[in-house]
Amino acid sequence: MKKILIVEDHADIRKLIRMTLEFEDFEVLEAATGDEGLEVAHQAQPDIVLLDVMMPGTHDGLEVCRRIKRAPTLTHTRVVMLTACGRAVDMARGRRSGADDYLSKPFSTRQILDSIHQMEAPA
Repeated sequence: MKKILIVEDHADIRKLIRMTLEFEDFEVLEAATGDEGLEVAHQAQPDIVLLDVMMPGTHDGLEVCRRIKRAPTLTHTRVVMLTACGRAVDMARGRRSGADDYLSKPFSTRQILDSIHQMEAPA
């Protein structure tokens, strides 16, 4: 069972994503800030992190992504950035931080599942 961490400061968005993922039989973890998300990622070592860019706390999503990608214990972890910032320059920042995929809000739960399933497929 794939382990997925949702790092999103809006509880209603976390709930929607969690319900979608649980229906697909994923193990779901949640965090409301970048700091908490980084801590949970190090403890749980998820397969995929769904990560909001703009969050309260010390670390925004871009910094959390960079730290996940640099962590030796998280080399297997894929990161999907979720953000309201959908301009090309914003997507480029996400890619430079190490994101494996980038979804702009508003996104559908189908888009999230498609991104996850694409990452699960053998290369």
